[in-house]
Amino acid sequence: MLTGLTFVFLGGDARQLEIIRKCVELDAAVKIVGFDQLEPKITGVQEEEKVSRELLSSADVLVLPIVGTNENGEVSAPFSDKTLALLDEHLAALPKHALVYTGMAKNYLRTLCEQHGIRLIEMLERDDVAIYNSIPTAEGALMIAIQNTNITIHGSNCIVLGMGRTGFTMARTLQGMGANVKIGVRRSEHYARALEMGWKPFMTADLAAQSSDIDLLFNTIPTMIVTAQIISKMPRKTVIIDLASAPGGTDFRFAEKRGIKAMLAPGLPGIVAPKTAGIILANCICQSVMEEYKTRGDEM
Repeated sequence: MLTGLTFVFLGGDARQLEIIRKCVELDAAVKIVGFDQLEPKITGVQEEEKVSRELLSSADVLVLPIVGTNENGEVSAPFSDKTLALLDEHLAALPKHALVYTGMAKNYLRTLCEQHGIRLIEMLERDDVAIYNSIPTAEGALMIAIQNTNITIHGSNCIVLGMGRTGFTMARTLQGMGANVKIGVRRSEHYARALEMGWKPFMTADLAAQSSDIDLLFNTIPTMIVTAQIISKMPRKTVIIDLASAPGGTDFRFAEKRGIKAMLAPGLPGIVAPKTAGIILANCICQSVMEEYKTRGDEM
């Protein structure tokens, strides 16, 4: 239970609504800003008109959207027509015991939290969140693939680049639909695991030699790997779906020049399955807060 703790939510999309509801369910006191145009209203919360020092001074936990702020401190608030900003004066007002949660932080937010000695927790860095999120990511990538091809996934020739949490789920999902799956890896243990899974592994250094007969390429590696040289080897029918965080790992300019469809598609969980993605975050954030405060209580 979260009894006795005050959560402040600044902005956020449909995923944030699930986190808010979970906190209310667990008996936290919840204050929200940036939801003035939301209908129907969420019951059991205190809605504030603006971000203020007074509001932040009451927070035990501050929850920000998946991308916490931009480099100017602005906070995404799609349920409001007002501009929200998290400024230095607001972080200064947070109690020193407060926790700040976001998906992934820009340098602006990291610097502010460091300067004021506030603990910042980036949820997308956690293995459990990333693994759970890989499921709607893979489903969303399949949706994009189906919309942008005139063939079935079954029997198609697919490459997945990267065998991290998203890459593994992507390859397994394609395999389950009957695709021929090749996977580009950079470590020998990943090569061995891919072979054991029934995929066709290759080292990413050999990507050019593997690209001549593919229908779909799914990239999860957040560095430039699908270069002009690689794209020049691909059939023009190939569709590239880049799942890495912006700016991705694909030369989109050259792909367009060559007439190959190439799409950057980060943040798919919040687009294709916001309720599921929100429940994932809600469960993990609430569990994390309870663990953090229990540890602090045990140390006192």
